Amino acid sequence: MEFMLLLAGEVVSISILVLVALFSIQRFGTAKVGFMFAPVLALWFFSLGSIGLYNMLRYDITVVRALNPAYIYYFFKNNGKSAWSALGGCVLCITGAEAMFADLGHFTVPSIQIAFTFVVFPCLLLAYMGQAAFLMKNPASYSSVFYKSVPESLFWPVFVIATLGAMIASQAMISATFSCVKQSMALGCFPRLKIIHTSKKFMGQIYIPVINWFLMIMCIIVVSIFKSTTDIANAYGIAEVGVMMVSTTLVTLVMLLIWQTNLFLAFCFLLVFGSVELIYMSSVLSKIFEGGWLPLAFATFFLSVMYTWNYGSVLKYRREVREKISMDLMLDLSSNLGTVRVPGIGLLYNELVQGIPSIFLQFLLSLPALHSTIVFVCIKYVPIPVVPQEERFLFRRVCPKDYHMFRCVARYGYKDSRKEDHRAFEQLLIESLEKFLRKEALEAALEDNFTDDLDSISVDTRNSDLTPGTAVEELRIPLMQGQNLEERGATTSREAASTVLPSSYMSLDDDPSLEYELSALREAMDSGFTYLLGHGDVRAKKDSFFFKKLMINYFYAFLRKNCRGGTANMKVPHTNIIQVGMTYMV
Repeated sequence: MEFMLLLAGEVVSISILVLVALFSIQRFGTAKVGFMFAPVLALWFFSLGSIGLYNMLRYDITVVRALNPAYIYYFFKNNGKSAWSALGGCVLCITGAEAMFADLGHFTVPSIQIAFTFVVFPCLLLAYMGQAAFLMKNPASYSSVFYKSVPESLFWPVFVIATLGAMIASQAMISATFSCVKQSMALGCFPRLKIIHTSKKFMGQIYIPVINWFLMIMCIIVVSIFKSTTDIANAYGIAEVGVMMVSTTLVTLVMLLIWQTNLFLAFCFLLVFGSVELIYMSSVLSKIFEGGWLPLAFATFFLSVMYTWNYGSVLKYRREVREKISMDLMLDLSSNLGTVRVPGIGLLYNELVQGIPSIFLQFLLSLPALHSTIVFVCIKYVPIPVVPQEERFLFRRVCPKDYHMFRCVARYGYKDSRKEDHRAFEQLLIESLEKFLRKEALEAALEDNFTDDLDSISVDTRNSDLTPGTAVEELRIPLMQGQNLEERGATTSREAASTVLPSSYMSLDDDPSLEYELSALREAMDSGFTYLLGHGDVRAKKDSFFFKKLMINYFYAFLRKNCRGGTANMKVPHTNIIQVGMTYMV
């Protein structure tokens, strides 16, 4: 007994060392070790099939009769409740093979179909029939039938291959976990975490440090507590049957909503597969106090985290959309925005693609002065490795020209580094903005070729309403005056522009408003950039019910405080950052 306990302790220690090594190499990416996956798995399945065929021929070839479905009926008839309880062990016969292909998103559909049909299924069938034939002659070896059925001369080679196969299956499960977490983050159902893409060719090969170390610690704890494969197998069985039931439900929805399959056929699919899975689930749930509670506890924990994050994020986003600053208010503030415009460029980061975020109003109320040029920057990630520099930014104008406000969508691929030097980022942004202004002026010139005299009169009348001597006169007059390029040659336009623009910025062949706006942009750039960031605090309204207050004020606030912040991806000196707090009452 002491020897068995000592042996079990050594197995646990070796397992922990293997786990630490396995999780430590994840940061190098699947591509670095993936070259050995195919040969090891091919050798593993070949050894399974050949050893199973050897045992069948040596011990009892009549086990092939087990392919007859009638034996299912005889099995349940003769064993009753014991047969139903044994279904939990039968689940592991198929889920062990599935684990090696858990990251199915990394393969094409034909490759999966060919591998399962012509390699995995035949080899597993031969392996299990070979073990059954061995048990017919050696019934006392049921506790470790796999290794005892292996010929003695092949024991250690098969042991090494089996260990490598288990590590590859674990690697597949880890990669699948990373993919699931990433997709949950993309859907807004999981807090923001750092994601490292380890391959330039395959988007799905990623590494999430926090999840990696969390999985390692949890695996070590589970191995240290359970110390046997029996309880771990019970936990694994419940998890896998749960995955099967979820998959069947989702496929049924796809059949109805996407494939537009006949309702009767979809119901038959759900009835056939769902009933079989329910029978297996009823069996594995009987092991809930023998290790089966573990996946249910983890599922409850992650469900709580995901629901809390999604619930709070949706409420916050709805509040931002409802409280967007209206264009009427911006026009009432005029181009000085109700404050003093000083030289410089302010980059205000927000998540809205359209409209002016409410956090901008907080800056107007909190700061005594605002920059002469404001750019609302929204970061978006696209499913390609690298976005070319010339296609990084998409611009459009916000408010009239004299406001000097722009909307910018910055696009990044999954291999693009966000921790680039801020000076390079600023230089590229200005170059892209200048291109946008020139393109806008060109498009305006083409449109002005079709305008009538009435439009010209209305523009000139609006320009004449500007009162000289105001604080924003220098910003407004040249920009508004050059909107009609047909009147560019008129004496009144040239005189009005020449009274404001320096002669060095004027050109008879260029649009005065464009030249002035470009010169104003360069002057603002020389004055420097300031990064305007909003720190939003989400709180439940006072009249909210208790559950909502608990979720938002404590759980969601804790997740927001500890998730990856917006400044984590910005390599900007702190002296260039201004943060303004805002409370969202949801």
